[in-house]
Amino acid sequence: MRAVAARVTRASVRVDGETVGEIGAGLLVLLGVHHDDTAEHAATMARKLHELRILRDEQSCATAGAPLLVVSQFTLYGDTRKGRRPSWQAAARPEVAAPLVDAVVAQLRARGATVGTGVFRAPMEVESVNDGPFTVLVEV
Repeated sequence: MRAVAARVTRASVRVDGETVGEIGAGLLVLLGVHHDDTAEHAATMARKLHELRILRDEQSCATAGAPLLVVSQFTLYGDTRKGRRPSWQAAARPEVAAPLVDAVVAQLRARGATVGTGVFRAPMEVESVNDGPFTVLVEV
């Protein structure tokens, strides 16, 4: 499982012109699922994201009570080493990925986090204002 976590002052996601998720200061998380990922990977990713100390003053979402906006992003597993067209072979099929993205969100919420989301497989418009900018890659 792979995530790009960006510290933001605000972020939102729209589907068909309607805002389906938005947060203030917190973390925007673009989340990709590998075809070998499991529920254990989802739990570990949720813990890492919640406790990741990249907010101001080395705070985490857990310590600051900051929200997260989680957006599924299969393209994080695009392989561009050959040719001009990415290969998506490492990305999980939608029927595998969707429940694992939902599991990460559920685990975050079980930890007490406020979580906004996008809509799996929908064409989304993601808008964010990066803070810093401060962006990291998180892998489990």
